[in-house]
Amino acid sequence: MQSPVPSFVHSLTALSRILDKAMAFEEAKKIRPEVIPNLRLIADMLPFWRQITIACDHAKGASARLAGVEVPSFADTETTLAELKDRVARTIAFIQTIPDSAYADAETRTITIRAGSRELTFPAPKYHMTYAIPNFFFHMTTAYNILRSQGVEIGKTDFLGG
Repeated sequence: MQSPVPSFVHSLTALSRILDKAMAFEEAKKIRPEVIPNLRLIADMLPFWRQITIACDHAKGASARLAGVEVPSFADTETTLAELKDRVARTIAFIQTIPDSAYADAETRTITIRAGSRELTFPAPKYHMTYAIPNFFFHMTTAYNILRSQGVEIGKTDFLGG
């Protein structure tokens, strides 16, 4: 199996740049630091800060599980955009420590994860393509949409990392 790290690094780098634009927006509009992290698209969806942490969790979790290494635990304590940007940087730093060779036999692995009260088991390729990647992009997209809905000047090329 090919390493998922380059793809995650590309998208997380784009997310970091989006956070830069959100921080500039926050400063220009004189928005209190706790406001943007707590924004939601709708009341029953998770707030912005949680969208970012979950996207990071899927990137580091998938990279580690597919490589057969321990998934590091990051405390979910981020309350500002700067702290969220640091979370993205720590995620990138971790996944870049995993050598490409660690994925050599990844397709033979079985991945078991907890999702709320459920335990889910997948063959590694199915986990990667039908669970980890879609979840990563769902939360990254939701974070993007929260910012966009508030007027942060970001567009498709920002999301794609163009």
